[in-house]
Amino acid sequence: MPNHSSAPSSSNPPQAAAENKRALWSWALYDWANSAFFTIVLTFVFAQYFSVSVIQDDVAGTRAWGNIVGVAGVVIALLAPILGAIADQSGRRKPWFVGFTLLCVLASGMLWTVTPDQDQFWKAALWVGLGTLGAEFAFIFYNAMLPDLASPARTGRWSGWAWGLGYVGGIASLVIALFGFIEAGDGFLGLDHAEAEHIRATFVLVAVWYLVFALPAFFFIPDRPATGLGLAAATRAGFGQLRESIAHVRQYRDIVRFLVARMLYTDGLATIFTFGGVYAAGTFAMSPSEVLQFAIALNVTAGLGALAFAWIDDALGGRNTILLSLAGLASSALAILLVEGATGFWIWGMILGIFVGPLQSASRSHLARVAPPHLQTQMFGLFAFSGKATAFAGPLLVGWVTAATGSQRWGMSTILLFLLVGFVLMLKVPATEAERSG
Repeated sequence: MPNHSSAPSSSNPPQAAAENKRALWSWALYDWANSAFFTIVLTFVFAQYFSVSVIQDDVAGTRAWGNIVGVAGVVIALLAPILGAIADQSGRRKPWFVGFTLLCVLASGMLWTVTPDQDQFWKAALWVGLGTLGAEFAFIFYNAMLPDLASPARTGRWSGWAWGLGYVGGIASLVIALFGFIEAGDGFLGLDHAEAEHIRATFVLVAVWYLVFALPAFFFIPDRPATGLGLAAATRAGFGQLRESIAHVRQYRDIVRFLVARMLYTDGLATIFTFGGVYAAGTFAMSPSEVLQFAIALNVTAGLGALAFAWIDDALGGRNTILLSLAGLASSALAILLVEGATGFWIWGMILGIFVGPLQSASRSHLARVAPPHLQTQMFGLFAFSGKATAFAGPLLVGWVTAATGSQRWGMSTILLFLLVGFVLMLKVPATEAERSG
């Protein structure tokens, strides 16, 4: 395969032969660090605060929140491959990685200033949008570091450990936010409950958490050498790299096939998380607190699954681990659609969670193994693109089918379509040389 990059070969080191354990643990800890933003801001705390206290209308708040997250997703999908290609051309990744991380840290801290008033909409949208862009863009460069840090035989292990740490970190930060601030009594730390300061303080917690646990990655992960290209020259070369990659796309057809498969099964996975609580409440009459308990338990099993499957990934390869995870997800999702009681929902939901983490982790490790060294950051930019480009499809299909049939079960059954089509496409992704020899 020809090297279409104009960067000198010194910027394209081979995969790590000798592992730097301090760098690898610092890298894995970053998953723990950024999970607080996704858990507290995007999922559980700020999303609800925005709807209830800022917009002060559940329906309008949900619609506005969806618009904010949707616009951010479009920007991420459009810019991720471009930023990756520019970084490939400039050589260094850490300035981008650190810069976008600090953007998210700043944005999270600034959410403290969003008071419970309807005139705070644009301030909330600005800081949530910038925080989302910072977290997602930083993750591109974070993921692209893995092939340079982990030996090929242990790529799956480190990816799984990091993903597992991410789930544990999300749960730990949420517990601290709930019991250390939200459920704390009046006057705790002098926080004014009437101004929702006990809730807003959790966003400061996110900023501090993210920064503190990201510091080891800032200091201990080595960077690729600079190519000597300035930002303007690297930008021009990055666009040229993208054009050449598109022109020679047949040479990367196996990666393209994988990214399309991931786009589909990620839509299914994202839809599970988007509608899982709605399905639990509507079909099994679970209360909001029970839904939250289920969400925490699901994250626990997903983290345990990512940790446990880390060795399986290295033994079977990323592709085969993805296929195994998709089979487990589809089977348990089908069981959830068939059970009649909440107990069965809990049992199969926990089993489903076991396969969530490995699917995400093995997707990262597979690309880390197959991406050409000179295009790694661009490929992880496309990886981010594949996670956002059609994110609207799953929720739309669930909504349409639910409305047409009047049944949540039939609506949620469309998730199986995304998982099964992703599985079939992954069957067409060839095994790596290591997987074939294993």
